[in-house]
Amino acid sequence: MTQVLIGVGIALVIAWAALCVVVLALRSPGQSGRDVVRVLPDALRLAVALYRDPATPSSVRWRLRIALIYNVQPINLIPDFIPLIGFADNVIVVAWALRGAVRIAGSEAVARHWKGSLAALGSLYRALRLSAVPAPAVLTDPAPGG
Repeated sequence: MTQVLIGVGIALVIAWAALCVVVLALRSPGQSGRDVVRVLPDALRLAVALYRDPATPSSVRWRLRIALIYNVQPINLIPDFIPLIGFADNVIVVAWALRGAVRIAGSEAVARHWKGSLAALGSLYRALRLSAVPAPAVLTDPAPGG
């Protein structure tokens, strides 16, 4: 059990680092480094909130379950002990689940559950290759420092 928890922790750290690199490359002009670093935790909070929202379609919950199960199980398509590419399939499955969840749930649900900044959400949308970022009228930017 300890090895599974260590593996999940390592997978999350590597996924966070990979997502940061992608988001850094796709970040908005003038976006702070703090926003870039917070994209993954905010995206994970978004996924959990979408999963718990009773208004979210069951297909969203199934996508998120599949991603969680795939990342927790010890045997993957590409074994995790292979340096760098061993975690590529994990990152791809998480991106697939999050992209589908955001597309299916819709802009209103994302706006309700997103806790990060508008710039970070825009970077996440670009990293997931989604085009319709919620409009500022739908999504309000949180107070500075929050």
